[in-house]
Amino acid sequence: MQKKYFDLVVVGGGQAGCAAALAGARGGLSVLLIEAAGALGGSAVNCLVTPFMPFSTKVTENGEEKTLALSQGIFSELHAAYKEDGFYGEASDTCNINEESMKLILDRKMREAGVTVLFHATLCGVAKDGRRVKSVSVATVGGVLEFEADTFIDATGDATLAAYSGVAFRLGRPADSLCQPMTLCFRLCNLDTEAVWKAHGEIQKLYKKFQDEGKIKNPRENVLIFNTRIPGILHFNTTRIVKHNPTDAFSVSEAEAMAREQVLEMYRFLKDNFDGCRNAKLMMSAASIGVRESRMIEARHVLTQEELVAGTHFPDGIAAGNYDIDIHSPDGGGTSHYYFPPGVYYTIPYRCLLPREFDNLLVAGRSVGATHEAQASIRIMPICVCMGEAAGTAAAMAKEAGVAASDVDTDALRAKLSANGAFVG
Repeated sequence: MQKKYFDLVVVGGGQAGCAAALAGARGGLSVLLIEAAGALGGSAVNCLVTPFMPFSTKVTENGEEKTLALSQGIFSELHAAYKEDGFYGEASDTCNINEESMKLILDRKMREAGVTVLFHATLCGVAKDGRRVKSVSVATVGGVLEFEADTFIDATGDATLAAYSGVAFRLGRPADSLCQPMTLCFRLCNLDTEAVWKAHGEIQKLYKKFQDEGKIKNPRENVLIFNTRIPGILHFNTTRIVKHNPTDAFSVSEAEAMAREQVLEMYRFLKDNFDGCRNAKLMMSAASIGVRESRMIEARHVLTQEELVAGTHFPDGIAAGNYDIDIHSPDGGGTSHYYFPPGVYYTIPYRCLLPREFDNLLVAGRSVGATHEAQASIRIMPICVCMGEAAGTAAAMAKEAGVAASDVDTDALRAKLSANGAFVG
């Protein structure tokens, strides 16, 4: 099996992985971006996770209230491109996603930066040498390929590369290791969307009544609906599969099938009971079920809910956030929230991206070092992009300084990120 070398190998082409690859390539590295699916974009593309969640806060400067964007840098660049080409949002904060535009935009960004992209490649092996990951192997239609690198970034969302390498991790909440539920998003077309929104309150009431009567099996407490850019089409993020392990292949397979039954249940409920849905057709469900939470590494720092609520600004902070601590019940209905007051935000320390066992492996995205509660806030896509940018920038700085990624000067890293337009607190 022939090996090929890159300065940086990024595994996972979602939001964090794309930002990491761009930052690394722009920093002068040869970069390979490995993706198991056939397009970049991660959950936004493969799981139809829409929209971007809020990423700003209100601050007062010189007696004047201003909006502070907490996710900037590469995220601002991508966000602007999405809104220009098939995306839209209100003010500066949200962005309903057109996944077809996202695929094309990310393809183009990678070509412009000189990133080598490998689609349909599934991680299947890791070789190690002491405290270094030496190479990764991926299964492709052409056989198993092996790639060596100075630095590796795990942007799989499930910490798959880290887990394969032997990195310690936690799964779900401490009491029973249950993760937040998985959700299969879907879309209905041929709707009278105005009538649907007018009936929104009645939809919720009847849904709850049917649940109480055993006619609805979905344990979610309400029906979650989003607009789309296309007339007559609404997006539903409302199925809920609980007590399934997102890192167990058989459990995920069962979850996919169960979720499709819930999609059909919701479609029939809406079509049979509301005028705006009488002519509805089930347009599509996502290619893959969406995962909110799975493995979280035992990093050199594990971010806690208490640190988030206190608005902690770490000396090695490389990304910022204030999305609410949004926990969908791992074992049934209900969703708990903690909303941050205006002007309060936290930062994510670089140490959260660093596994304890390796010096040239970084983790970016929702599987960084965080507790069950803290992960519920940092998991959103804008923050994942910023963590990815930090990881890719650190890899480039490590190469230039001739040190391992774990030994990058964090003051210099923060300064570099800021110079590139990122917000680090």
